[in-house]
Order: sequence, then C-alpha cells, then structure tokens
Amino acid sequence: MSNEHITLTAGDAEVDVLPGNGGRVGGLRVGGTELLRQGERFGCFPMVPWCGRIRDGRFLDGAEVRQMPLNAPPNAIHGTARDGAWKVARVTGDEAVITYDLVEPWPYAGRVTHVVALTPDSLTLTMSVETHGASFPAQIGWHPWFNRSLGDGGEDVRLDFAPAWQEERGDDHLPTGNRIEPKPGPWDDCFGMPGGVDVTLTWPERLELKVSSREEWVVVYDEQDAAVCVEPQTGPPNGLNTMPRLVTPLEPLEATTLWSWRRL
Repeated sequence: MSNEHITLTAGDAEVDVLPGNGGRVGGLRVGGTELLRQGERFGCFPMVPWCGRIRDGRFLDGAEVRQMPLNAPPNAIHGTARDGAWKVARVTGDEAVITYDLVEPWPYAGRVTHVVALTPDSLTLTMSVETHGASFPAQIGWHPWFNRSLGDGGEDVRLDFAPAWQEERGDDHLPTGNRIEPKPGPWDDCFGMPGGVDVTLTWPERLELKVSSREEWVVVYDEQDAAVCVEPQTGPPNGLNTMPRLVTPLEPLEATTLWSWRRL
C-alpha cells in the first residue's frame, strides 16, 4: 500500500489526501482546527462503485445476478474503492487528482478519477467513473465523518437541512421504497433533496460549513458520539437494484460535492 500523504494548502485551510488508504481525504483543517474525525477508517472516503448497502450483496446486471462480498453482513456496503490503493495522477499546491482502476471483486473494468480542489474557504470533490468496455450500473458518493465537537469546550455541531422526503428504512437498514415525511433524528437514513443536496453544519460561535451537491440524495448518520456523517450520493442505498445509473463507453458517471465554510 502506498504511504503517500498529500497535503494541499490554500489560505489557512489544509487538506490531507491519502491515495494509499482508499483515496480518502484524511483531514481538513481550517485555521489549524481539524474538522474530520481522525483514524484510518474515517476522514472522508469515496463510496464507489456503489453507496451504502446492497441487499444481500446482490444486484442484477440484465438477467445476471452479481454477488459482492458481504462486508456488512448480511449486506455489502460502500463500494470497493475505499479498500484499494489509488494512484496519483497530478498534484499542485491546492489540487490533487487521483485514480483507481476497478478490480475484483467488482466484475467490470473501469476507472475512477477523484479530484480534490481546495480554496481558502471551500473544498470541491469531483468523482467520475468511466469505462472503455462493457456498460455497468454504478453509484458515486462521499462519506465524511465530521467531528461532533471541535474541542475547546464549544457546543456540539448542529445539523440543518430541509429534505423533501425521507426514505422509509426497513429493519434491515435498507429503504423499503416508501417515501415518508422527514422524522427527527438521530438518523441513519437517506433523504431526498430534488433541488440538490444542501446541508448546513454549525459549530456555534466557531464555524459554519455547508455541504452541497447537484445530486438529490443524502444519507445522514449521527448515531455515534464522535462524529456526524453527511453523505451526498447519486442514488439511495441499494440503488444498484432500485435506481441504477449506467456507466457506458460514451457516458461516464460524474458527481461533485462542494463544502464551503465561514467563521462565526
């Protein structure tokens, strides 16, 4: 595994990119304050070629059933790319481009490109999946772990968003297919935002950070004490079965999320 550690800087913002650890963003510091939970499984990892859980790890490709490893039994979760080592394509002071070639257990050839671009008050993450071979269903998403507290005895983060609906969650943690009125947290739930993802995290008197995306799906997970997750993605959990997006030689799948912040 590559131990390469890329640090981008812009103004008083710094971001760490860890190609060898699943292509994840390992840290984001604003004025020296770390916003992301630290640890090799945390930071913010790319979810690709699927997001969240696939029921029983199985999805249909035409008439063929494809089986993924059950890494969250009885389901498969969060794609395969977070377990791989990515390659560095290009690095400048404030931007890194890394790539990952899809390999077994994913049954199709394809390449993922992840662009991490920093400004003094924003971070833009752009991911694309392309193929020169067979077409296949895929999803793109990001799984950031934002620190619930920034330390210094300040108040915990507050989440503010106005989804159009919540995906009803079954006992198996997967959407049932019913859309319901959004319920109060705590959440491990998928929400629909047809106008685009727009979630504000506020650490009172410290920092406000907006997570936005043109995509219309976001999973919010705040059942852990240390961190809250706001996960923009191109489809709901189990979406390879319920709402597949096709990657073809003519049409890659691409998505972007923008995190922008301001001091309070």
